[in-house]
Amino acid sequence: MIRITMALLALALLFGCGEPVSQGVGARVLVLGDSMFATNRANNKAVADVLEAELGAKVLDRSVFAARYFHPLPISGAAGMRLSTQYREGDWDWVVMNGGGNDLLLGCGCSLCQGVLDRLVTKDGRGGAIPSFVARIRASGARVVYAGYLRNPGMGTPIKHCGPAGNELDRRLTLMAGFDAGVTFVPMADLVPYRDTSYHGIDRIHPSYKGSQGIGARIAAVIKAAPKQGLPARPRR
Repeated sequence: MIRITMALLALALLFGCGEPVSQGVGARVLVLGDSMFATNRANNKAVADVLEAELGAKVLDRSVFAARYFHPLPISGAAGMRLSTQYREGDWDWVVMNGGGNDLLLGCGCSLCQGVLDRLVTKDGRGGAIPSFVARIRASGARVVYAGYLRNPGMGTPIKHCGPAGNELDRRLTLMAGFDAGVTFVPMADLVPYRDTSYHGIDRIHPSYKGSQGIGARIAAVIKAAPKQGLPARPRR
């Protein structure tokens, strides 16, 4: 557990925050999240790069390695390791998000996580940090895609024990999305075929180029299939 924590922190310090807002001029799609999105950015093969290619539109990627909702440190939190600080006001058509996995891993070790799960999103999908953040974004008029996490079916990994908590998070996020037609939850739990190692890097945690491609393509398909007209923001029930 300590080794995983130190590795995540080292990655965060190495890569820092995503693209500065000044580089997002003209972008109508904003990407927020953690290492599932940020991985492969140095080689222009991250999820945001896939979205740009698939959608033919400029994408601003603000995702940060090791980001989480309940990051306790003020300076690094303000730099994007607290996930909500990645968001910037703008004329976004879509905000593509993920997050919550690092809170489960670092906040409760993916074990006895009921309290952390409830803080992220309540059992009924109506309350918690994630629904509040999504509602804030929806109030701007942007539509939201919230992505789940990859799994490693049939393989041992350093975070295999996180599966049950991850499944429950997916269930709650699905409920959350059901309250607003402008929010779509896109699961990734079924993206990786059984015992297929090609979707992950050597650590079996972060996506390989193929993994980022698969994630981005699945999200892009949702955006392409959505009605072209904008959906008005509405309060959550």
